Amino acid sequence: MDEELECPNSSAEKRYFPESPESSEGEEDGLPACEDLELNPFDGLPYSSRFYKLLREREALPIWAEKYSFMESLLQSQVVIVCGEARCGKSSQVPQWCAEYCLSVRYQHGGVVCTQAHKQPAVQLALRVADEMDVNIGHEVGYVVPFENCCSSETILRYCTDDMLQREMMSSPFLASYGVVVLDDVQERSIATDVLLGLLKGVLLARPELRLVICTPPLLLGGLSALYGAVPLVEVPGGHPVEVVHLSGAPEDALEPVLRLVFEIHHSGEKGDIVVFLACEQDIEKAYESVCREACRRDADGGELVVVPLYPREKCALFKPPEETEHRGPAPPRRVVLTASPGEALIGSSSVRFVIDVGVERRKVYNPRIRASSRVRQPISHSQAEARKRTLSPTSSGKLFRLYSEEFASRDMRPLKPAEVQEANLTSTVLFMKRIAIAGLGHCDLLNQPAPESLMQALEDLDYLAALDNDGNLSEFGIIMSEFPLDPQLSKSILASCEFDCVDEMLTIAAMVTAPSCFSHLPRGAEAAALACWRPFLHPEGDHFTLINVYKAYQDAALSAASEHCVEKWCQDRFLSCAALRMADAIRAELVETVRRIELPYAEPAFGSRENTLNIKKALLSGFFMQIARDVDGSGNYLMLTHKQVAQLHPLSSYALGGKTPEWVLFHKFSLCENNYIRVTSETSPELFMQLAPQYYFSNLPPSESKDLLQQATDRLAAAAKGEQPPSEKCPETTEQRCVLQ
Repeated sequence: MDEELECPNSSAEKRYFPESPESSEGEEDGLPACEDLELNPFDGLPYSSRFYKLLREREALPIWAEKYSFMESLLQSQVVIVCGEARCGKSSQVPQWCAEYCLSVRYQHGGVVCTQAHKQPAVQLALRVADEMDVNIGHEVGYVVPFENCCSSETILRYCTDDMLQREMMSSPFLASYGVVVLDDVQERSIATDVLLGLLKGVLLARPELRLVICTPPLLLGGLSALYGAVPLVEVPGGHPVEVVHLSGAPEDALEPVLRLVFEIHHSGEKGDIVVFLACEQDIEKAYESVCREACRRDADGGELVVVPLYPREKCALFKPPEETEHRGPAPPRRVVLTASPGEALIGSSSVRFVIDVGVERRKVYNPRIRASSRVRQPISHSQAEARKRTLSPTSSGKLFRLYSEEFASRDMRPLKPAEVQEANLTSTVLFMKRIAIAGLGHCDLLNQPAPESLMQALEDLDYLAALDNDGNLSEFGIIMSEFPLDPQLSKSILASCEFDCVDEMLTIAAMVTAPSCFSHLPRGAEAAALACWRPFLHPEGDHFTLINVYKAYQDAALSAASEHCVEKWCQDRFLSCAALRMADAIRAELVETVRRIELPYAEPAFGSRENTLNIKKALLSGFFMQIARDVDGSGNYLMLTHKQVAQLHPLSSYALGGKTPEWVLFHKFSLCENNYIRVTSETSPELFMQLAPQYYFSNLPPSESKDLLQQATDRLAAAAKGEQPPSEKCPETTEQRCVLQ
């Protein structure tokens, strides 16, 4: 997938298609003309000298020798499988060769789209490929990633994330603008890639001229052959040799061995950067503190050591080689990159000569019975271990230290990474499948089938959200909900906000909870300062309102700032993540565009009024009525309404910081881990809940004291409806005693 982030990219050349336009220009009497006169067939301009330099580097890639066999297969077959290990060059070269194919047929069937499982590689590959094709990014080559589109009407080769191509199928189910679809990163087993693999079988039948290229490592060949049958296979020779060192024992607590090994390498005198693959982001934080602390204690004889934490889930930048101008002095500092899965995709440096792999990861696995995720520590797969090996630079000898035994690898590691479709919440996927079924593409063969209870829970949730009609098809609500690139519950809350005149505020909440957390990790030694900076943002009604305060303050700072640097400093001074707030701003802009495109009513913002506060809570409850918790003992032990899990408020919650524990709360996130926390919470009341939750959902709740209290709230509402008195906005003081948590 990200093999090309190490190697130089590819470029399109007319020499392989002499019948293409301008293919004979610059040639006279059968002899090649001067290179300065050779024209690029994609933009009609002369090639630059950099094109020829990069071309020589491309020709050194392992995949280059397979170009002719690939092009022949592409001409003769609808489906071609390219099998090669990481960093063989397939992610950059294959899409460019497909662009040459489209050029040869005058783009009569469309251009090329290449999917990636992650945003950063898609952007980086597009930039590199544009450079090697000698064209401008955003014109002939572009990229489309969530909330960022760098393409134009001239784009003939675009890189995109797999979920963006999936969303594009909602408006263009048969992908009419493309002549070749390249599915890369299939080994990542993301839901979007697996769904695309299944849906494209039907698209190929409807469009015989369409070509599908699947790039895969060898371990996935069997499953793809079972799905697509006998199709041409282009195999790329194996990668560069790597020295692998296994350490005995099981990888229980790998932090101490990692620390020791890092400094042994650093003081060995061998040059090169170090990449450490840890189990999770918490381990990255611990290792970062330990390595920095140890580096300060030790002498500097081994040279400067720079520790770089790389958090894959936070959409951080790629780890790339530094510019030559950065180096001052006789030797550059050695960098130690600390990352976790799927950090294999984010290493784009040719300076990596040492890799340390702990062999385990913490995966998020969704349990449909309790509608919650848990973090499960388990061994990585053989395909992931191989991808980590290939992060080493192919231009020099490298060493891979595996902190697990060969016996552990053979006994406990699976061949392939588990399919996300078997471990994730499928509600959004089922909503998409219902939407795509309108175009007649409802049938989808998957490499691995999801669990039946996951599908049933997804259908049940969509039914609760009024996204389905009585026949199980999408309702009008469901069709509109599918237009938003959000979780269905958030989409439903936005639709409800149209009724309650708080669309502006709900869009801000949706953007802030979709982006990474804007609150940075509390820095050691500066906890009190950070809390003091955050306290002015806290809102008494809950975290959703606090997020609105933060976003509004960020917007005001951005409008008044003289430069982008000033905005970054404003965020830094307040211990806020500028990258997260920028992303929230981009998400909100796209949501606003969607609201206007589908012509939903948009009321003027009225944040701060009592009526607006109540309306926001109503809109939230319309989508998140399944995520209600009650403090059962008055000490902050919250019991989920739908199951027997107990959790506490997150320490950074506005209620936890303010010392308040409301009895009933609506929460946005909950996951089972060492500390069960509910995140992004706001106070609600039984009366409000009973007004907005579907009656059939309430009827299906298991018997409990909380359900009895909700029934009492229903009785009070019924009495008020008879004219005795209007219902209160908040739950009135109740004389019932809270049960004591056993």
